[in-house]
Amino acid sequence: MMEPISWTQFLVVFACCALTMLACRVLPLFVLKGRSLPKRLEEALGFIPSAAFAALVANDLFTPGMFAAGLWPATAPLLAALVVVVAARLTKSLLWCALVGVAAYALLMMI
Repeated sequence: MMEPISWTQFLVVFACCALTMLACRVLPLFVLKGRSLPKRLEEALGFIPSAAFAALVANDLFTPGMFAAGLWPATAPLLAALVVVVAARLTKSLLWCALVGVAAYALLMMI
């Protein structure tokens, strides 16, 4: 059986977490305040939200046992994602992507 941690250990872990958050989230704001970044770096940083969202979606689309329930339950979300990609290319709107994705998935699940 594991022993509970002491208050001293808790405070050390809490302080380390707080310092890490400060260093990673707040310090760059102060260091870069009033400075302009190179254009290529700004372009690269612009891809971060899209890449993070794609990683979250891909994690839900591709699972190890996705074909265990059959072919159609595994391919329906992939087809809905394909429809969302087309909507994203046409509209470039996250709202439309969400609405089209939900509608496409609902229609595919009715088949």
